[in-house]
Amino acid sequence: MTVIVIFLAIIAVIVLWWSAHHRLASKPWLEVGLLPDARGASRLPIEPARVGLGVFLGVVGALFALLISAYFMRMTAADWWATPVPRLLWVNTAALALSSASVEWAKFEARRGRSDVMLIALLLGLSTAVLFITGQVMAWRELVAAGYVLADNPANSFFYMLTGLHGLHILGGLAVLGRTTAHAFDGRFPRRRLLLSLDLCAIYWHFMLFVWLVLFALFEGWANDFVDLCRQLIS
Repeated sequence: MTVIVIFLAIIAVIVLWWSAHHRLASKPWLEVGLLPDARGASRLPIEPARVGLGVFLGVVGALFALLISAYFMRMTAADWWATPVPRLLWVNTAALALSSASVEWAKFEARRGRSDVMLIALLLGLSTAVLFITGQVMAWRELVAAGYVLADNPANSFFYMLTGLHGLHILGGLAVLGRTTAHAFDGRFPRRRLLLSLDLCAIYWHFMLFVWLVLFALFEGWANDFVDLCRQLIS
């Protein structure tokens, strides 16, 4: 239960920051054109797609929170043997971090009107995301070859389930990011819609990176000490 509270609290902080940043309290149907931000620059009014993404990420965050809580409860059983973490996961983590940074870079360059650099950043984000997925599959194959199969013990089952579920979300994000990249190459695609798509892709990618960092800390055992500390603070 403590794990769910901690994870959902972090998600709530992210959602509140995102809501304040994108002015969910505004009334776009009463506003015309671009909205000025605190610095006087123009910004786009809130779009329904942003709200939809926020709701979706909230559901995804709750799902992973429940699975992580189940992981902590199950690991206290006598039949639990920790699954070794392949070193390749460090490379995969770096690849996903680079992919997230590249998508943010592409968004930044798109706002500055530098299309050529934006396309390079998008291609880098796509390639490193594919590298992450490929690395995950290679890590699974490495574990299977070492005898850590899915049904061998509950730790293995949780490892494959959590990394597989996260990988499916990355694959879904790749489909959207690939479509956005194709639109970026199309000079006839409306710039306003491209900026919105890039912004949503960046938010999604940063969230998936955050979830993966939590999972990685969980597999490495770092999260155990953090949860114990939080339990002491709460109690």
